[in-house]
Amino acid sequence: MIVIRGGTDKPVSSQKLADYFESRTDIDGYLYLGYPIIGTIEGGYQIDALLLSDRHGVIVFHLIEGAFNEKIELSDIQDENYTKLESKLKQHKDLTKGRNLAVQLNVATFASAWTNRSDIKSDYPVLVTENDLTDFLEAKNWEDNQNYQKLVSVIQSITTIRNRNKRGYVKKIDSKGAILKKLEESIANLDRGQSTAVIETVDGVQRIRGLAGSGKTIVLALKVAYLHTKNPSWRIAVTFNSRSLKNQFKHFITLFTFEHKNEEPDWDKIDIIHAWGSPSMRGIYYEICLKHNVNYLDFKSAESIAKSYGKGFDVACEKAYSEIESFQSYYDVVLVDEAQDFSPYFLRLCYEILKSPKRLVYAYDELQNISNKQMPSPEELFGSDSNNNACVSLHNDQGKPKQDIVLNVCYRNSKPILATAHALGFGIYRKNGGLIQMFDQHQLWLDVGYKVKEGKLEDGEQVVLTRDKRSSPDFLENHSPIDDLIIFKSFNNEAEQIAYLIAEIEKNIKEDELKLDDIMVIHPDPYTAKRAVGMIREQLFSKGINSNFAGITTSPDEFFRDDAVVFTQIYRAKGNEASMVYIINAHECFNHTDLAQKRNMLFTALTRSKAWVRVLGYGRNMRELQKEFEEVKSNHFELRFLYPTAAEREKLSIVNRDMTEAERKKLQRKSASLDDLIQSLTNGEIHKEDLSEEARAKLKALL
Repeated sequence: MIVIRGGTDKPVSSQKLADYFESRTDIDGYLYLGYPIIGTIEGGYQIDALLLSDRHGVIVFHLIEGAFNEKIELSDIQDENYTKLESKLKQHKDLTKGRNLAVQLNVATFASAWTNRSDIKSDYPVLVTENDLTDFLEAKNWEDNQNYQKLVSVIQSITTIRNRNKRGYVKKIDSKGAILKKLEESIANLDRGQSTAVIETVDGVQRIRGLAGSGKTIVLALKVAYLHTKNPSWRIAVTFNSRSLKNQFKHFITLFTFEHKNEEPDWDKIDIIHAWGSPSMRGIYYEICLKHNVNYLDFKSAESIAKSYGKGFDVACEKAYSEIESFQSYYDVVLVDEAQDFSPYFLRLCYEILKSPKRLVYAYDELQNISNKQMPSPEELFGSDSNNNACVSLHNDQGKPKQDIVLNVCYRNSKPILATAHALGFGIYRKNGGLIQMFDQHQLWLDVGYKVKEGKLEDGEQVVLTRDKRSSPDFLENHSPIDDLIIFKSFNNEAEQIAYLIAEIEKNIKEDELKLDDIMVIHPDPYTAKRAVGMIREQLFSKGINSNFAGITTSPDEFFRDDAVVFTQIYRAKGNEASMVYIINAHECFNHTDLAQKRNMLFTALTRSKAWVRVLGYGRNMRELQKEFEEVKSNHFELRFLYPTAAEREKLSIVNRDMTEAERKKLQRKSASLDDLIQSLTNGEIHKEDLSEEARAKLKALL
């Protein structure tokens, strides 16, 4: 039995009910406390506790704190509980049979502090002891329970979002459109980790970790709607790095709030707000600078101070944090998506602008950047107080809401796609040069759903890692042959690549019954993407196929449009997904310059696909990349490698690090003197591994 603890004003009876069901290992299902909240014409109506079980059906528990009170109208309360939930369930045709509900629904009052007041067989039953609970459950058996999974989906308020792409137009029984229709029905339910992450609320910091495709963004949107409904006076902010997530959040939060309250969210209380911001766009950092009268740095200014591309925001946040002596607290909750993209100082800024008890929820992908520079621990992220005690330390204690939640089931990528992304990202089967990067913490592999099939997950040991059916459900891959799920294709030149891409997209739309917004084309290089996709879009348009270039032909906050195939560079692709993903110019990810960064781009692109992926490129590098994929495939999409030692991992991080432009120029400067070179090596500005073998040999001879 899974117990999920939402906010409740009946803590004693809730805890006793939870203790009872946690002891019942023979019952499968969910016990929700303080959930669901049902949208009615009067607003949100909260159920005290709800049991979902394929054995007992639905049981609503009306909870009573304290001693017997004859003024409590049990019949009225139980009737209202019943009718409110029945009305919600009857809105779903799959849960009805004729005019009746096809789900066993019962209501009981649980009053653990009452004495000698049990009345189990009444039309309005009252349960006081654990024996009362047992006897009541034994009398409630749901025989015709084939609609159980649909019932769970409805209660979790996820049906609306998962089935947003209606596919009534599908005519063929075996087309890709028909396959997607079945897939979308199969993933309608939240799993245990997701349900916990949505409903359980911590008075403090909560961390949510998970793979791409494990549902972090949907979880955060559901959480905003749930907290907003329960606490309408709270000011809530949800922030992120990718601007294309803004419309996603607004759409999801609106849908889920309607589920809970039957009305629009109060947007005066909810801020869907970018992390950086500017005078023309709201942002967490920008508004902090305004409110605290510190100097705001725009992108150009911050980058010039950082002197390292991509580090400007980190520098800006650190500068603001150090300059503010006393913070104003104006949010009740802040939720941070894509936290792996931010420095500790941004998260500290979010923490400081929170009212007590500092409710901060930050979600991130352990493997999104697949860098050995993993997210710091909470103790490192939030620092220490004046007594040198950690400001934040996370624990999962029995009987309390979880502070640290791991989402280890991937509902987007099939095992072949996910394993390929990891294998190529880490360089597991790279022939020349070996591994590119690796985690210091072995446990991370297990946390995100890998299992040790052979060997040991330890430094210097041979290991084989695989994903099982729980962490990578079979239905995500069984719908199509492996050779259709993922294809690597090499061409002689760019023209051949474009011709193939145009023909395949045309086939997807005209024969495969895919919609235009089912298709995403990703270019890995943000600097050359605009030029590269222009010719392709022109040719598609000549064939009557509309397309958009995300953030260029659309607003920065918009990604998908129903009437267009979306083209995007890799950074805008983050946080989005599509059924058919084409990755073009993939040969650029085989370059030896900034290799870790290039492989991270490839990893991110591959994990945008929720059904099929096509990896296209041309030239020698693409042929080599294709060979690397064939090794992944021949190893049955398992990861077989020798785990590098700490010293070897340190060398990997040096050899394959992302060099700044200044570092690169320093290496390339032919006129650099020997003294300059020695000084740079001494200071750690460059490393001996950066030098060519010839340069190292010359230096050794000179010394």
